[in-house]
Amino acid sequence: MRKILSYTGHPFFDVGLAMVTVFAGKYDPSSVTEADLDSMASFIEREYAREPLKSFLGVAFTTNAWFNQPAFTKQPEKRSDYARRILRGYGKELPEERCVFTGKAATAVAFSDKLPPGRAYRQHIPLLTGEGVINFHPAGHTGLPVSGEAALCLQAFPLGCAKCGGRLLAVHSDNTDITYDFAAEFFGYNRQAMLLAQQAGSSKMPEAKMSAKTLLIQTLLNIELRRREEALDHRPSSVTAYHLTNSGQSNPLDDRNPPLEIYHLPIELTGFLVQLASPNYRAEWNAIAERAWRLALPGKKKKRAADGEAEDTRPKRNFLFEDLFQLPDNAGKFIRRYFLRVPAHVKTEDDPRGFYSIRDEASLISWKITDLFLREVMKVDQERIRQIRDLGDRLAAYIYGEDDRKFFTAFYNAKNYLHLRNTLIRANLAHVKRGNPPLITLEPFIEVFEEGFEVERPDRRLATDLVLIRMIEQLYNLGWLGKNKDTLHELKDDDEPEKGDL
Repeated sequence: MRKILSYTGHPFFDVGLAMVTVFAGKYDPSSVTEADLDSMASFIEREYAREPLKSFLGVAFTTNAWFNQPAFTKQPEKRSDYARRILRGYGKELPEERCVFTGKAATAVAFSDKLPPGRAYRQHIPLLTGEGVINFHPAGHTGLPVSGEAALCLQAFPLGCAKCGGRLLAVHSDNTDITYDFAAEFFGYNRQAMLLAQQAGSSKMPEAKMSAKTLLIQTLLNIELRRREEALDHRPSSVTAYHLTNSGQSNPLDDRNPPLEIYHLPIELTGFLVQLASPNYRAEWNAIAERAWRLALPGKKKKRAADGEAEDTRPKRNFLFEDLFQLPDNAGKFIRRYFLRVPAHVKTEDDPRGFYSIRDEASLISWKITDLFLREVMKVDQERIRQIRDLGDRLAAYIYGEDDRKFFTAFYNAKNYLHLRNTLIRANLAHVKRGNPPLITLEPFIEVFEEGFEVERPDRRLATDLVLIRMIEQLYNLGWLGKNKDTLHELKDDDEPEKGDL
């Protein structure tokens, strides 16, 4: 008998349904059958009741869940009974109650002897309130009515999540294919980790090797690369990750350690990341990203590996990936940091951003990546991008043709708008006196740098950085920078807040 299942838009249910579909070896949840549900239920019944999942899944369902209830240690038959109730409640309906996830009739099965039929609580669904708490429930009826299919999907939910920092990382998207791909990716890792732990006799489920935000971006890039190689639909869509624990040890009011943190990637950012998976951008982006990984510090949080070498046990962290979550608000600073390679003021020695260098990393400065960022993330008008690029080209051609080190140094080191403006005017006059056409005319100058006569644009600093990116890239390709490295003093990041967007 086929069970018609479909995604609902609720992240916990959708990730769980994706997990059931992955486990069945299918791609479309509507093709999942009752036999597939039975197979998923059997796997959960067997694996949740033993290590390493038994201990770990307390972060999802608390220690009162059917599989790790201490009272069931000497009553295995009762554990099996409770497992059957919550995992195999489909087909037994309670018409007067509707499932809050699917809209179908709630199951007529009570999940324990003292609970009303079809009602789920914190030990069944992450982040709900406990059995005796009536807050936020209509008419004081505690718990949530769920269908048998929904109960199984919610039990399967943790298998489609990553374990990061002792918590679950669930990833959901308005593109259900992405939700499915993340669940498949995480389950593949979880299944392998589970088997290795069982073979080693360990009760500990290994952590992901990356921090939550880094893992989210790295996995998304891997998924988009695979989808592109398989010629699958790679339309951009928003992605939201939920980093959560249901253990009850976190205070919801504690900003330092909340039970739930939400990381959102809007469609503008995912559109940018989708494009980066293409051959046109991949190599240049990977080179930039490679220099954003947290540095290893000798003697810090290390243990001896099997070969006797010191091993860094901290999760891998990529600062570029994690700074993506500050966009588009910090777009100007992001461009200055990663695309112009201006070093940051850092608090720790393992932060690679403090070692960025325009002089030593000019090969990483890419207008192509910057242009994509301006179009996809900042939604800058194409004509404005063209004007900035053309100005950078003209200035680079002038510097190269005249070998004007003085102008380059003055433009590069301009601290304020008046200095920048006067530098351009002097170069323009000198160029015209040599019998050449103007280096820059009034209209393009105003379009790039000014709002009105002698009134700088709010985003003037950002525009200057963009012109510099194009100039430096061109001069590097022409070989001029290699011969004039002494002109490239490191710019200082004064951490001024951005005044506006382009």
